[in-house]
Amino acid sequence: MLDTLTKRLGSLVMGLRRKGRLTESDVDEMLREIRLALLEADVNLLVAKRFIAKVREKAVGEELFGSLNADQTLIKIVRDELVELLGAEETKFSWNPAPPAVILMCGLQGSGKTTTCGKLARWLKKQGKKPMMAACDTQRPAAIQQLEILGEQLEVPVYAKTDGTSPVQIAREAVERCRFLLLDTLIVDTAGRLTIDEPLMEELKQIAQVTKPSEVFMVLDSTTGQEAVNVANAFHERLALTGAIFTKLDGDTRGGAILSVREATGVPVRFVGVGEQSEALDVFYPSRMAERILGMGDVMGIIERAEEAISQEDAKNLEDQMRAGQVDFNTMLQQFQTVRKMGSIRNLMKMIPGLSTMVPEEALNQIDDGKMNQIEAIILSMTPKERTNPDIINGSRRKRIAAGCGRSVEEVNRLINQLYEMRRQMKQFSKMEKRMKKMGRRR
Repeated sequence: MLDTLTKRLGSLVMGLRRKGRLTESDVDEMLREIRLALLEADVNLLVAKRFIAKVREKAVGEELFGSLNADQTLIKIVRDELVELLGAEETKFSWNPAPPAVILMCGLQGSGKTTTCGKLARWLKKQGKKPMMAACDTQRPAAIQQLEILGEQLEVPVYAKTDGTSPVQIAREAVERCRFLLLDTLIVDTAGRLTIDEPLMEELKQIAQVTKPSEVFMVLDSTTGQEAVNVANAFHERLALTGAIFTKLDGDTRGGAILSVREATGVPVRFVGVGEQSEALDVFYPSRMAERILGMGDVMGIIERAEEAISQEDAKNLEDQMRAGQVDFNTMLQQFQTVRKMGSIRNLMKMIPGLSTMVPEEALNQIDDGKMNQIEAIILSMTPKERTNPDIINGSRRKRIAAGCGRSVEEVNRLINQLYEMRRQMKQFSKMEKRMKKMGRRR
């Protein structure tokens, strides 16, 4: 997400650190580059101008010219202003004291609204809530079926009707059904249009009147650029939006609209979609996003994903196996599955501090999950006995494994050799650790 902006600003930050003392012309040059980077990322022109003006004002006030830590001061000013631009404080969820709390989802057609309903339902379940979804998009026949399939996969009930009942009536009945089933949250999926029109807005207003939503979320496609601001403004004037959800941020290298919406409309960004999977919905943290844009990474994001992907017991078992050098193909398969739960490898690497500025963009773009899939296919082609005891995998077994997964014998040999090398290194590390402990006790 925002790869182009991150690259540009990350390079500027590295350049500043190499300069030492800064002159006024250095600061002016950096601000010009930041302005160009923001505009290239599709940030709204007025928002970009205001941002640069605020940074310049604070930079002058700090008297940083000629100072030894001027680079750190300027980077902090840019970081703080980015946080302010994105929303200095996290917006808390508004829950109805008398359940169900209704979340009304709106947006243009093709923005990913229905898919986002499923993602949000999964997120709510993780928070201990009991959600239900209502299929009020009767304009697109596939939307009802899509929502029902998502509900089945997530084990979330869906209220839907295909007998010509109006979306307003479906929404009214869904609230009653949700209350009857003692569920505490209702997500209402509504119809979208290719453009904003009066019938769409009137229908949404009526649905809002009968459901009295606690939250009104606008789903925006990040690839629409600056037009996202105009769309958000139009919906906000009619519905009083409480938040925006940006989709397709994993595939768009610009995504500058996410920097513009709150400043231009006052609507805070609440979530971002970073993939097609149901778990690919992240809570939006302004400070973390600002630091990622500046190439500072998102260590807390990595930790949270790791905690979600692996339990403490599994982590302890894995650590014991590693220390003892007892890794086998079951261990390797478990590691791959854990990483897969955390998201795509490319997105994880971009969360590592400084990596986006050190690794060429072409190299990052070449990273995908394909290689992991190939290795996983080789392991799954083995018998359980072979995975546990790789020493029995002789020449004929290697040929069978290669034929079973559609890979070459050379690739199978390479993977087995990698496992042996991993075992050797783990045993060496374990011996070194024991030796250091003995030395510590002698002292």
